[in-house]
Amino acid sequence: MARGIAPRNGRPPLPAQSAYINAIGTAVPDHEGHGAFIGWARNRVDDPRLVKLFDRMVARSGIDRRWTVLPRADDGGSPIEPGGFYEGGRMPGTAARMAVYAEAAPLLCLQAIGRLRAQVDLDGITHIVVASCTGFVAPGIDQIIARRMGLAPSVERLLIGFMGCYAAAAAMRSARHIVRSEPRARVLLVCVELCSLHLQDTGEIEKLLAMLQFGDGAAAALVTADPKGFEIEAPFATTLPDSADLIRWDITDHGFAMHLSGAVPQRIAAGLADPLFASAARGGRATQAIDGWAVHAGGRSILDAVETAFHLQPDALAASRTVLAENGNMSSATLMFTLERMLRGAPVRHGVALAFGPGLAAEGFGFSSAA
Repeated sequence: MARGIAPRNGRPPLPAQSAYINAIGTAVPDHEGHGAFIGWARNRVDDPRLVKLFDRMVARSGIDRRWTVLPRADDGGSPIEPGGFYEGGRMPGTAARMAVYAEAAPLLCLQAIGRLRAQVDLDGITHIVVASCTGFVAPGIDQIIARRMGLAPSVERLLIGFMGCYAAAAAMRSARHIVRSEPRARVLLVCVELCSLHLQDTGEIEKLLAMLQFGDGAAAALVTADPKGFEIEAPFATTLPDSADLIRWDITDHGFAMHLSGAVPQRIAAGLADPLFASAARGGRATQAIDGWAVHAGGRSILDAVETAFHLQPDALAASRTVLAENGNMSSATLMFTLERMLRGAPVRHGVALAFGPGLAAEGFGFSSAA
């Protein structure tokens, strides 16, 4: 529950304004490419022993499908086939990839917004908060969305860039701050990631396994003071020491190269074994009191690490595992997909939304179903 604002000059405390996720709409492209990537990546591994390792990791990934904004090849096949974006192993330059981002990202955002609009009235939007780390364009996605939606020029905009998988938590925290300071605010929050634009020419098994995780997706939420959906409770953030190089994006002449160390799950598990870090990663909440877990589906091993560290029931992360299976890791959009599923499920009394990303940092917020 929201706490009161501290008293000043002996006056009684004022009630703090609450902020709510009223609804979430999600969208993925209609081009599925998980199997095509597996075939492409497998053929790039020369060592038969590493091929067997790759096959085992594919089988254990927990991912069934991933989606891409890249158009189908000339014969209707994947982007790596003749006529496709990556035809014959060609790696387009960053400019070509950003040109696709500038065209495709707003369209996917508007699909998610359309699904949000089917649930709630989007008239009177006062603020837009957009999170994305897989592309750059100016005017920004926030301005493009506002123009195509016909929003008033007075709408305030915030663009959160390059924070990675926990950017949704930062965006939600920002939306909460806005509503708590301006009770009449109606905040449109959007996360969009086009990870498939950043395929890299490599035969290194660790890099191929990192790329195996990622897909494209967008999510849009309406955050207001209207007590419907999930109340956004106190945000939190913490960082694991000596882990800054485990997750990073490097901007290259041929797209953004994701570095996702295979040591990440073990490092998270070790961190969660520390009571202080574990408490911080739960926002100070007791594990036993939490009945709703929205954990960023960064990969099956990361979800396993959280489940094991907190001694969760096998179905506690069901929403996260379903999102992973159906979409892969969509960076910042992933947590929103999980929350969207949970909004359609049973009421939550004490929930925690948690995501890991570059730093290695953990960010999140508490949430609960509106009364």
